Amino acid sequence: MLLSEILKDMDYPENYEIPVDNSFEVLALTASVITAPSCIFLDSEKYLDDIKENMEMICCTENVAAKLMERGWKKGICITENPRIMFFMVHNFLSENNSYPYQRKQFKTKIGANCKIHESASISENNVVIGDNVVIEEFVVIRENTVIGDNTIIRAGAKIGGTGFEFKRVDNEILSVKHAGGVSIGKNVEIQYNTCIDRAVYPWDDTMIGDFSKIDNLVHIGHAVKVAENVLIVAQSGIGGRTHICSNSWIGFASTVSNGLMVGKESRVNIGSVATKNVEDYGSVTGNFAIDHAKFIRNLKKMNE
Repeated sequence: MLLSEILKDMDYPENYEIPVDNSFEVLALTASVITAPSCIFLDSEKYLDDIKENMEMICCTENVAAKLMERGWKKGICITENPRIMFFMVHNFLSENNSYPYQRKQFKTKIGANCKIHESASISENNVVIGDNVVIEEFVVIRENTVIGDNTIIRAGAKIGGTGFEFKRVDNEILSVKHAGGVSIGKNVEIQYNTCIDRAVYPWDDTMIGDFSKIDNLVHIGHAVKVAENVLIVAQSGIGGRTHICSNSWIGFASTVSNGLMVGKESRVNIGSVATKNVEDYGSVTGNFAIDHAKFIRNLKKMNE
């Protein structure tokens, strides 16, 4: 794909300049883990060091473009006042027109053997794969682009594969970002009552729940979150988009994990915590904002002396 051709086809309304056009296959963020040739946006110099080799086209401001040139950037570049908005308008255009090379292909929903699916459950007619021995209870909703592994249980009222909370301000309006990705749920998972798991934004991406993980009631899992195997997430917790939660971790009751974080293996985000920074492997954090649990307890004791 060439950005110049896409912008022309969509009749992009704002001014832009493309000194160098370069072909790409997907839209992605600087933090995205994907090897395909990508188009990204940069609206701040602080992300220049995050550019990866597979990034072939960059939408950016004039100031960021100048910094790129100083660093010897010779690949594609598009200069515009608001690269973030351009990027997501292009994403929406490609999603709506089935123009993504990685767009999900349509197929009839497949349901495995020995499944117990309540008659009130709503399962998309297309693009859902349900394994063997799966239990789906009353009033569950499962949207397109969802895969559910063998022996998994989805409790009543859960919503899987819905559109997440991704909006961008444009002057006095708000742009709603299309969600073209999917959800992949492993084997022997349990998702309990009234929990929501959003689909990923990009068609090449999935929100993922690993084998044997258990998600409690009223939990929100944002778009493109990656939950590894054997993770426990307790009720009323919220996991921000693109966060990675590594294996055997614990997210305590009513905890919040901000978007884009890494929660290390066998770590703990304790009851009521608000995690705004990465949690190390085997770490334990507590508080708002969350800090090392032992440090939190020492501080609490000092306050009470």
